[in-house]
Amino acid sequence: MNIFKGGSRVNLYNIIYTGANQAYDAASQALTAVVAEKGKDHPVAFPDTAYAIPCIYAATGLKATTLADLETALGVAKSLIVEKPLLETALNAGLATAVCAEIIEAIKYVNSDAPYEAPCAGHIVDPIIRSLGVPLVTGDIPGVAVVLGECPDSETLGKIVKKYQAAGIMTFLVGKVIDQAIEADVKMGVDLRVIALGYDVTSVIHVVSVAIRAALIFGAVKPGDLNALLAYTAERVPAFVNAFGPLSELIVACGAGAIALGFPVITDQVVTEVPCNLLTQRDYDKFVDTSLEARHIKIKITEIPIPVGFAASFEGERIRKAEMAYEFGGNKTTAWELVKSYDLGEVEDHKIEVIGPEIDPEAAKDGVVRLPLAIIVQVAGRAMQDDFEPVLERRFHYFMNYTEGLMHVGQRDQAWVRISKDDVAKGFQLKHIGEVMYAMMKDEFDAVVDKCAITIITDEKVVEERKHEAIERYNARDDRLEQLTDEAVDDFYSCNMCQAFAPAHVCIVTPERLGLCGAVSWLDAKATKELNPTGPCQPIAKGPCLDEKKGIWQSMSDAVCEISQGAVENVTLYSIMEDPMTSCGCFECICGIMPEANGLVIVNREYAGTTPVGMTFGELASMTGGGVQTPGFMGHGRHFISSKKFAYTEGGPERIVWMPKELKDAVGEKLNKTVKEMAGIDNFTDYICDETIAVDSEEVCAFLAEKGHPALEMDFIMGE
Repeated sequence: MNIFKGGSRVNLYNIIYTGANQAYDAASQALTAVVAEKGKDHPVAFPDTAYAIPCIYAATGLKATTLADLETALGVAKSLIVEKPLLETALNAGLATAVCAEIIEAIKYVNSDAPYEAPCAGHIVDPIIRSLGVPLVTGDIPGVAVVLGECPDSETLGKIVKKYQAAGIMTFLVGKVIDQAIEADVKMGVDLRVIALGYDVTSVIHVVSVAIRAALIFGAVKPGDLNALLAYTAERVPAFVNAFGPLSELIVACGAGAIALGFPVITDQVVTEVPCNLLTQRDYDKFVDTSLEARHIKIKITEIPIPVGFAASFEGERIRKAEMAYEFGGNKTTAWELVKSYDLGEVEDHKIEVIGPEIDPEAAKDGVVRLPLAIIVQVAGRAMQDDFEPVLERRFHYFMNYTEGLMHVGQRDQAWVRISKDDVAKGFQLKHIGEVMYAMMKDEFDAVVDKCAITIITDEKVVEERKHEAIERYNARDDRLEQLTDEAVDDFYSCNMCQAFAPAHVCIVTPERLGLCGAVSWLDAKATKELNPTGPCQPIAKGPCLDEKKGIWQSMSDAVCEISQGAVENVTLYSIMEDPMTSCGCFECICGIMPEANGLVIVNREYAGTTPVGMTFGELASMTGGGVQTPGFMGHGRHFISSKKFAYTEGGPERIVWMPKELKDAVGEKLNKTVKEMAGIDNFTDYICDETIAVDSEEVCAFLAEKGHPALEMDFIMGE
């Protein structure tokens, strides 16, 4: 039965209050039961988050750590349910519903360490939210869809979700739509940007939590500042809700909570519409367009003539051995890729040539086919520069991974490509990789690429014969990059790409210091300026250096002050202790001082354990995100660790005393080379402690003393 039939705005409010009271009663009952069993002092927490019970923490300032704290939060929820025929009080009741839902979900984690199992994810951990920062600000994820309820049939639901997926929209599923998505063969998972949260309506709070933690992580919103929180989610989190099927009072109350956060609700039910906030769309073919228009999300779609899907949402797809038809590289065959620039008259635009065996469905029937591979992209343009070649080449990884059923790993002559059986069955050919390369090079780099041609080689003899072209080009670039020091250039670049989420944050990108997200090098910033003259990366003339050791230029401080609208007045580029660069929240790593070791601890986003300073990555990061300066702590990219300018003021990379083993192994070769050149120390990473050796502070210090770590003999890092 349609609960809105013949209804009015007042009836809508009454339905919201009914749903909010239902949520309150359910939360109260669940909380009473768990307190009776475990006691009020029993701890409560969601896994791998630095923000306690996030929605409650952000909205009220209460950092709930016990069941007693949840009782306090429940009282706050009750106070928000004031039954008046006013939009403001109805939206407050929606927020109360969200608080109650979070209490119910938190209790699930009290009763079980893993209350959710596949296909459902439940709580989304902090590292995943941080990893979404870059694709959200770059537009690779242009929006967030919350799809709940039950569609008329699986086919309809599948079409809608696949449309979102094709557009790069991050999609969360709640309720029976999960099973419908599975029936419709929707590819799901965090990496594929379609996430099943749970079957209970209350599990929708886990996507609300994502939005709210974005405000805390990226926006520096202070816990308890509800007005700032609601303003941030409304203005900077491009989310919306699709509510299918009969709408219960509880679902409607949840919808009111979404609207309070600034997320419009689009439903297939006939409702009393609230312009721009609550809309009815009965035509399922128009559902996606209506939703995107309601949230003012514009999708740029590049049409590519290939027989499979193409979208950023396929980037995380992994082709397992059982799913694989063709494989290239991966230490099994030779595989390399190269971008070469030419004069305009030397390139035949849109020429795609395959030299050697093409994809053959018959050959793949007998098992995996392994071939060598070379991909050569020839580009020409009036504004093209040799320095842009590696920038374009790094995009191979994304363009190929955006292709459904294709996996790309590595770069240069360490490439590794897999093509799925499904792709082969659909008629995918190597020439289609050429079509992808052509379309995306012309689309993303249209300011510098006027002509583009692609050669794909699978003939073993030709691949080997022409490999020297690539190696010579790689070596020439490496020699050029070696010369690209901070001292060798006249301009650094600002990058304010992340201001969409962190209004006060500004990166200064130099040849020896890439953006903290790890995705923007000095060459990338230079190319971005050429591609978009008024875009996020702008040159800053260095002018005189006021302090070479600290990396102080008045021009950099002036630029940061202007771009941050006065939020940050001064910045040093080479110091962690004095006016360090701000952090957005999407940084790959964070470093912090460990006074007792007289050194620096570095932890990467992927490491879930505790560090020797007694905090996890998330806890450390919560101190530095959102565009604030935190002396002694700083977010940064992985590759900055091996830079000679890393913590240069404090003594350089040889200050590093601890980092996770995975990170140490990943940066080890370059870090060892840097420290050898700077301090004459061989195999410096042998001096660095990791979690396999010790995490406890005293044990770490004992290890450092045993090894004779150089930091122990350096000046005290915190000064006199």
